[in-house]
Amino acid sequence: MNRPLSNSDRLGARPVEAGTPIISINGLVRRFQAGPESVAVLKGVDLEIHGGEMVAIIGQSGSGKSTLMNILGCLDRASEGSYRFAGQDVSKLDADALAALRREHFGFIFQRYQLLPDLDAVENVEVPAVYAGVDAAARRERAIALLTRLGLGERLDHRPNALSGGQQQRVSVARALMNGGEVILADEPTGALDSQSGKELMALLKELHADGHTIILVTHDPQIAAQAERVIEIADGEIIADRHNVEPRQVEKAATEMKVAASWRRGLDSTGEALRMALRAMGAHKLRTFLTMLGIIIGIASVVAVVALGQGSQQTVLENISSIGANTINVYPGSGFGDMRSGRVRTLRPTDAEALAEQDYADSVTPQVSANATALYRNTATNASVTGVGTEYFQVNGRSFTAGSGFGEDSVTAMAQEAVIDQNAVDSIFANGGDPIGEVIMLGKVPVRVIGVVETSSGFGPGGNNANVYVPYTSAMSRILGQSYLNSIAVRIADDYDTAQAEVEITELLTRLHGGTQDFFLQNTDTIRETIQSTSATLSILISTIAVISLVVGGIGVMNIMLVSVSERTKEIGIRMAVGARRSDIMRQFLIEAILVCFAGGAAGVALSFALGQGLTAIVSGARLAYSTESIILAIISASVIGVVFGFMPARSAARLDPVEALARE
Repeated sequence: MNRPLSNSDRLGARPVEAGTPIISINGLVRRFQAGPESVAVLKGVDLEIHGGEMVAIIGQSGSGKSTLMNILGCLDRASEGSYRFAGQDVSKLDADALAALRREHFGFIFQRYQLLPDLDAVENVEVPAVYAGVDAAARRERAIALLTRLGLGERLDHRPNALSGGQQQRVSVARALMNGGEVILADEPTGALDSQSGKELMALLKELHADGHTIILVTHDPQIAAQAERVIEIADGEIIADRHNVEPRQVEKAATEMKVAASWRRGLDSTGEALRMALRAMGAHKLRTFLTMLGIIIGIASVVAVVALGQGSQQTVLENISSIGANTINVYPGSGFGDMRSGRVRTLRPTDAEALAEQDYADSVTPQVSANATALYRNTATNASVTGVGTEYFQVNGRSFTAGSGFGEDSVTAMAQEAVIDQNAVDSIFANGGDPIGEVIMLGKVPVRVIGVVETSSGFGPGGNNANVYVPYTSAMSRILGQSYLNSIAVRIADDYDTAQAEVEITELLTRLHGGTQDFFLQNTDTIRETIQSTSATLSILISTIAVISLVVGGIGVMNIMLVSVSERTKEIGIRMAVGARRSDIMRQFLIEAILVCFAGGAAGVALSFALGQGLTAIVSGARLAYSTESIILAIISASVIGVVFGFMPARSAARLDPVEALARE
């Protein structure tokens, strides 16, 4: 086999105090519930084992020997009696303190090896040291040294399924020695090995005993038991014989000293181990992981895409409102937009606009009348929206000229046949190209000369996307409409004037001018903006509520799948607990896995929302999505929080498993 473990291989040694038992049990009873009855597997066992002994516990199947070993190794608890390890009452220790005992003092060699299938040989051996907080470089160096010493130097990166039974058992021996292995508990260690591998393992255990390790060997084979210094025979839960094959001798106790990392580093290493295991578990069950993430993906994609669509639509509408005119108040006849009689109210007059223009709060004022007409140029005809406006119309509405200029007061006074058109009108009327400035077009039967071109309006309101032609309001009233009243008046409020106060003063002025009758109503673009923002906020709350429901459903799916994962990986949990994992370590591992699943689902959902946005804008003309970094970050954080909330129960369930029951689960 491999070379013997010589004194030079020891990491440290100190004498064992003579006469002081390392293990002492008195009146130990272990009962198990079998339906309504309680069955005693161990019945009042008394036993002392001194440091450095090699003890074989022998008995037939069902005699209680494995139960006794589980209690000695702090994998199980006694129902009655006392158990002291190195003078410490084990019955008073909580789960984490028991994990510390297993981690720092015990090393387990199982019949079925109990290696983690997703880890290679070195990583399997390192696991106890990870939970002990040993420095990463130190633990890797020791793991490699142990495996090399045990003849596995060429198999360091092999996973258990690529190793023979004897090799796997040697990996488990190295794992048992990783943190020192002061007491090595071997449960039927040769049971799954061929005869040659069994002989090699027993020779190795003898060498470890010679090096000062306390060896407790559980077997039903008398030939194996005969190789120990002391044989304890157990039958029906009671010790029936305790004999020494050789005289007890004083030996030096094996001790291991390794560099322990700083507390922050220990936490980082433990988290890193949990992260690696979570990634491996996700990779090993790709379809299950994807199905788990699906609810989160759909929920996140929906909320991000819909919120982006809502924000984009809101921005478009607000831009459209701004194009009407910032800080603008419009005056309309009637009592409101729902007033069916407003068409018969004809009291708004050009003199009203003139009076408003003289007020301190008025930056600019324009009367407005509107009509529809057919615009004809040569052999091209198109429907056009004709608006009669004042000289300050383009200032009131913040419209910029791209060619030519607007008309002045002389044009208004003279009812000039002049027109300003927008880019829509240019594209429709002058489709064949050419400069429209100076050209004459027919508005119905009225010829007008184009003197300017303005940028196209935002498309807000009726006719926003039509060809628009603007003429002096006096020309529109007398030459096209034949009316003396206005359809509306637009007042742009001075930047340094309070809009609400301006509304009050406009109402008072026009009421006075109309003989004390308020036959008009005001519309403030700021009010429209606030209404739209309020409506958008309400819709966002509704959408968010729906998204929360979707995410909760996805979170329940995560919880269910994680509970299944805990059930499938119960043995892995048992192995980790056996080598010293605390409950917090197990909980951290499964919480990280749940968070990773949800985080990945959230990221995939964000990516899907971008794809949905691209598809929507390609299919629906004018659709606009405005993604915000804040909403994306919030979505991913929400997904991670879902992972924490709905991963907690499965993680807690995993952490509270009983080590011995978990190990027995297939």
